[in-house]
Amino acid sequence: MNIRQTSRSISDLPVGRQGAKVFVGLSGGVDSAVSAALLKQAGYDVTGIFIKTWSPDFITCTWREERRDAMRVAAHLDIPFLFFDFEEEYKKGVAEYMIEEYRKGRTPNPDVMCNRVVKFGAFWKKAKEMGADFIATGHYAQTDGASLKEGMDKEKDQSYFLWMLTQDDLSHTLFPVGHLEKKEVRRLAKQFGLPVSEKKDSQGICFLGDVDIEEFLSHFIDLRKGSVLDTGGEVIGTHNGALLYTLGERHGFEITRKTSDSKPYFVIGKNLERNTITVSDKPAEIALHSPRSMPIKDMNRIHDPLAEAEARIRYRQEKFAVEIHENEVIFEAPQTAAPGQSIVFYKGVECLGGAIMA
Repeated sequence: MNIRQTSRSISDLPVGRQGAKVFVGLSGGVDSAVSAALLKQAGYDVTGIFIKTWSPDFITCTWREERRDAMRVAAHLDIPFLFFDFEEEYKKGVAEYMIEEYRKGRTPNPDVMCNRVVKFGAFWKKAKEMGADFIATGHYAQTDGASLKEGMDKEKDQSYFLWMLTQDDLSHTLFPVGHLEKKEVRRLAKQFGLPVSEKKDSQGICFLGDVDIEEFLSHFIDLRKGSVLDTGGEVIGTHNGALLYTLGERHGFEITRKTSDSKPYFVIGKNLERNTITVSDKPAEIALHSPRSMPIKDMNRIHDPLAEAEARIRYRQEKFAVEIHENEVIFEAPQTAAPGQSIVFYKGVECLGGAIMA
């Protein structure tokens, strides 16, 4: 296929590396497809890779359909296409990690672990063995080979999920659509004539499909209904298993003792031994149970985090000021933070790294 030059499309790809061998993770979606097209346009030696992950038997998995779409993209671009099976790596490093974290009452982020273990771990290892100079993905993030920055499209920015990457990872990683807005990626997909140009974006955790987290966990963990308590210890509702809930969550439980002026209730505590959660609809009580600091572990420094920086503990959350210590982070204002969640540090648009709240 003869790909025509497009404005702004290759401006952020490494200069002077055209002709280098790049393995592109083709998921079957539009972002990775445009990434492959841009790399070929820029003169790279591009190979499309479909990565198979793990999905349990009780979930209807669409990986064959996604692989078919990835193959169609590769055929359209006239690039080689390969199939990498990382089912075992994904099952152990992502799915089992998530199950065990929930079992302990913590709030894991499987997308962060998928990036660390599979996309920038097993994928790069195999690509390097096969002679690749780089790997590339359709993430909305930017790198100059040493630092990680937010994607240009702030609504799609995925730097939060990439905080575990190191400078070594970034030195052989390309994010070809990171400097583009989603609407421009869609436009380029049509301009390139890609067969997935109209395909909708996928949502949620990749191995769950249409199954919600409660149904998934019920196959591995004994979930029992329990009581919802107010701050006085009175029973005011029911829930489906205390370990399912995250501090600050406002959905998934039933309040049976509502008043006419009741506001939304938020989880402010949980007791796994008694299988209860405590909720409140009063801002003062919610603030009282929101910590001003949290212990942290497994810190990763892409660049040494400043003593003072900004952070977010949820995807697309507004950043807030923090003071970073080796084993603790102090919040400028109380946050509904939960053990197991990722806290990601920023200086402006640059992602400095992150940690897991202990």
